[in-house]
Amino acid sequence: MRPPRSLGEVLSAIAPEADVGGEISVADMLQEIGERSFAPLVLVVSVLLVTPLSGIPGTPTIGAMIVVLITVQWLTGRRHLWLPGFVLRRAVAGDRLTRAIDWLRPMADWVDARSERRLRLMTAPPMALVTKLMILGVALTWPLLELLPMVTSVGALAVALLAFGLMVRDGVWLAAGYVTIASMALLVSWLAAQVAV
Repeated sequence: MRPPRSLGEVLSAIAPEADVGGEISVADMLQEIGERSFAPLVLVVSVLLVTPLSGIPGTPTIGAMIVVLITVQWLTGRRHLWLPGFVLRRAVAGDRLTRAIDWLRPMADWVDARSERRLRLMTAPPMALVTKLMILGVALTWPLLELLPMVTSVGALAVALLAFGLMVRDGVWLAAGYVTIASMALLVSWLAAQVAV
């Protein structure tokens, strides 16, 4: 199975078929994307957390768990992804997933049209390792920040940009991801200051 090479291909891979009802599980998504596709899998989870799906209580924490499990194995050089059964069984309603994908389609088309292999130094070792560690670090904050409005969505956007940049080997999108992480830090600082007042 060829791994997805664009955001549009990632969304098409996880889109429920028209005649399929019920729920779509993590195992279903993994089967469609491929168990060697670490960057696309991180991209799927993080980009879904940018959509209104992130408003479901507990979703950012579950997303963080999945991203952490994927990224740790990505960092250690595993060839095939392993996820525990209770994660593989996590599911989202097919109609909700369809709405989220429809919401993302225009953005995916815009991003894909502006992606090419640039600033390759940022997508190669050792910078690629730094980026994976950054993905891990940002995802670990989501359970702690879930109650703060918009923060986990901004963090998920940052992770999505980093994963996408690694997937298509475009350093410009990696740079955008780092800028978004800085924006998330500023947002958290501002919210903390508001609470302290």
